[in-house]
Amino acid sequence: MNTTPAAGPAGQIVVGTDGSESARRAVLFALREAQLRGVGVRAVCAYGGGRTEPSDRAMTGWRNAVSEPAPHLHDAVARDVTDSVEELRQQVGEPYVEVEVRCERGRPAQVLLEASQDATLLVVGSRGAGLWGRLALGSTSTEVVHHAHLPVVVVPPEPKHATG
Repeated sequence: MNTTPAAGPAGQIVVGTDGSESARRAVLFALREAQLRGVGVRAVCAYGGGRTEPSDRAMTGWRNAVSEPAPHLHDAVARDVTDSVEELRQQVGEPYVEVEVRCERGRPAQVLLEASQDATLLVVGSRGAGLWGRLALGSTSTEVVHHAHLPVVVVPPEPKHATG
């Protein structure tokens, strides 16, 4: 995936991804923004939250996490993240953005904040829990916004159009 030179790591955009539709929208935003800025993207997926139980999938939202044994979880998640990001990179088209994929065990917000220490922008999706939850932000995006040391973009969900 490293086919086009990009600026050094300090110029990178970090994007959180977990296989969800909101994460795919965040990755698309990050790739397009990186094209405009002429920088690379670091796609980061946190999995497991420090646990090794099959219920990790419920925590991360990653579609294959529940089917893989714990020792192979990292490889399975990294493979899925790489495939998903490459598909979106091809969808965005040229000039192709250099992408680094990083998958780490841990709480998603903490992993994203640590991965963005040398970045210029952090992009996350919003899962939104509705009016009774955290309004427009999910728990990870809320924590990231409150603790980030750099600009954060929270990509909203696709608007639902009324038919009729």
